[in-house]
Amino acid sequence: MGDQSLLDVLLNRHNTTAEWQKIPWHDPDFSRRMLAEHLSQDHDLASRRYEIIDQHVDWIHRTILDAQPAAILDLGCGPGLYMDRLVKLGHTCTGIDFSPASIDYARRNHAGTYRLDNIVTGDYGTGFDLVMLIYGELNAFAPEDAQRIIDKTHRALRPGGKLLLEVMSSETIKQMAGQPPTWYTAESGLFSDHPHLCLQESRFESGRQSTTYYVIEEDNEDIQTYTAMHHPCTDDEYRQMLDAFEPVIFYPSPTDGFFCIAATK
Repeated sequence: MGDQSLLDVLLNRHNTTAEWQKIPWHDPDFSRRMLAEHLSQDHDLASRRYEIIDQHVDWIHRTILDAQPAAILDLGCGPGLYMDRLVKLGHTCTGIDFSPASIDYARRNHAGTYRLDNIVTGDYGTGFDLVMLIYGELNAFAPEDAQRIIDKTHRALRPGGKLLLEVMSSETIKQMAGQPPTWYTAESGLFSDHPHLCLQESRFESGRQSTTYYVIEEDNEDIQTYTAMHHPCTDDEYRQMLDAFEPVIFYPSPTDGFFCIAATK
């Protein structure tokens, strides 16, 4: 925090860059702490609880893949909770994720092939029957990066292959922005291994939602700031992003506030 007081930082918190910001999933310490959230069965904040994943995997297997063996690419695969189940149903699965702790856990504990890479810049390979990007991950990318991901999935799919997106509704993203500021204290948690105070604030401006976390550790005067952003799209905007695919079919999601889109190459 340097010469700035806590009050100065908070009073000037909105005078920040307009660039798209993301949580540092690739940071080894943050990644390690996030893995614990992925595996928790107390909430659905990082990954879904296992009973919901089971339901969603069954739907993907039966409705999207017609219960036929397929070569699947899971983008943002996390610790492999979906892939492990899909492999056990007879599918061949490859996962890509930016989090080193999640990839390491998946390699040690789950079936499938896992790669540590950035899905915006990394190579996907080709010949897949299904590429999936679920649980609202597409909305967490800047619009130009989201389009880049979709274009890359088109190249990765075989003719007749499908892209499965699970996205947030515009209403859900705007409701996130309308949540009042809040705070909590913890002995340790996602943002720190040490006792800390976390102030949280959400906003909606310039067509995007942002949630910023201000983390103050015990015996540390510096404030750590983390920001997650989400970009809402209308149904027509999703169709425009997917204009290289036909048909494009919308489905309900197993989780409120989301819906699924299956697009065929």
